[in-house]
Amino acid sequence: MPGLYRLFFAVAIAEACSWAGLLAGMYVKYLGGGAEIGVQIFGPVHGALFMAYVVLVLLLARRDNWSLGKIAVGVLAAIPPLTSIWFERRVSRSLREPALSTA
Repeated sequence: MPGLYRLFFAVAIAEACSWAGLLAGMYVKYLGGGAEIGVQIFGPVHGALFMAYVVLVLLLARRDNWSLGKIAVGVLAAIPPLTSIWFERRVSRSLREPALSTA
C-alpha cells in the first residue's frame, strides 16, 4: 500500500478518535460540571487532524482521479462523528478489489 494511503488511513482513524474525544470533552464541559480540559486538549488536536484529513482526501483525489461525488463524500465524512473511519474502510476496500480480481 502506497505511503500516502497509509498516512490517510492513520489520519482518518485519528480524526475520528479526536472527534470522539472532543465530544466527550464538550459533554463534560456543558453537562458534567464545567471542566474545560477536554475541550482545551481535543479542540486543537481535532482541528489539526480535521484539516489534515481534508487535505489528504484532496491530494488522493487529485492523484487518483476520484469522481466529484467521491471527493464530496470523503470531505463530508469528516463532519459526522466517526464517519471518516467508514470512508477510510470504503477506500481501503476499493484498493483491495482490483488486486483480488487479478489473482
